[in-house]
Amino acid sequence: MRQDRTPRQGADDGAAGHTAPDAAPAGRTPAAQAHAELPEYAERVLDVADLIPPGRVMTYGDVAEWLGDGGPRQVGRVMALYGSAAAWWRVVRSDGTLLPGHEPRALAHYRDEGTPLRAAARSAQGHVPRLDMRRARWDGVADGGPGGTTAPDGGEETHT
Repeated sequence: MRQDRTPRQGADDGAAGHTAPDAAPAGRTPAAQAHAELPEYAERVLDVADLIPPGRVMTYGDVAEWLGDGGPRQVGRVMALYGSAAAWWRVVRSDGTLLPGHEPRALAHYRDEGTPLRAAARSAQGHVPRLDMRRARWDGVADGGPGGTTAPDGGEETHT
């Protein structure tokens, strides 16, 4: 488990957060929040996000299923609150639409990593492409061959 994460709300790099950068929960200053301990479930979600290879994605539901705990809404909440501490652009909506308000930063990451995209329909607002989920979705198995990948707890797991 990584120990260098600190809980942050919002996004220095455009994380999936829906709150303003540097926002702190009621009664807590940003400095006090930075020293708070990251919840265990959040740490596990962010560990999975860090396992996703460049150019690949997992849905919120995929992450919850991989963990065997929670659901898409719980994973989405973790990404909204703490996603800037991980590769937030690799945990996505199941329909491949980009997170509203973060499209430019996410697209830059996807293009840098060669993540498969689908052209936007002309009727789509802003003509923003979608992820090609059929090609970009990662099943949690290490790319490049059979076998498993190291689980966030350090054990060996195979997900098919």
